[in-house]
Amino acid sequence: MENIRFDFSGLHQHGRAFYEFLGLRKQVFVDELGWDVPHNDKVEMDQYDTPLAQYSLVIRNGKVVGGARAMATTVAWGDHTYMLRDAFTGKLRHIPGHIMTTDIAAPDVWESTRLVVSDDLKTQAERSECLRLIVDGLVETARGQGARQMICLSSMLLMRALRQLGYGVEKAGPTYVNDEDGRVYGVLRMPADYSNARKAASVVRLRPYDLAEAV
Repeated sequence: MENIRFDFSGLHQHGRAFYEFLGLRKQVFVDELGWDVPHNDKVEMDQYDTPLAQYSLVIRNGKVVGGARAMATTVAWGDHTYMLRDAFTGKLRHIPGHIMTTDIAAPDVWESTRLVVSDDLKTQAERSECLRLIVDGLVETARGQGARQMICLSSMLLMRALRQLGYGVEKAGPTYVNDEDGRVYGVLRMPADYSNARKAASVVRLRPYDLAEAV
């Protein structure tokens, strides 16, 4: 599996990857969870898929098997900002405004949305690796633009999965039961830092004679 990252200016460099990501979102959020979100019979695409969005996708054998979207909490595109802030101001009927305890609009805080992992990944190891690649990709993009913290609205099940990968995730506020899929959701936050595996891979290990030369 490999991670690719892009915004609208780079869509053409990755063939059908963006369209496949929209298709995977439709399978998960519309077909499986029954969400009332904009879609046709093939893809799901909403008001936050704009030139301000950044994408982190995972490819296996030439096919998209996971992905997510991120953007700064300072963005605005027409009448919309980012998803959690629009919910906070009452613009989204399926997300209660009280889910965020305070309004956030800071260049060093980024929101992640629409995280999906394909059912084509059958083992827990495969799904965990896909999740790690997605989130490390989001972190890399966000950090590159000054982010220090990430937030998202998610099922509480995701918090445990992310902690197992070494992300410093915590719940930030109350939870609620989604009236469309019956799951419990809440806002999660974490430092814009990489997984344990990514951090371990980046450690420079000096050989004994390197240490001797450094003395």
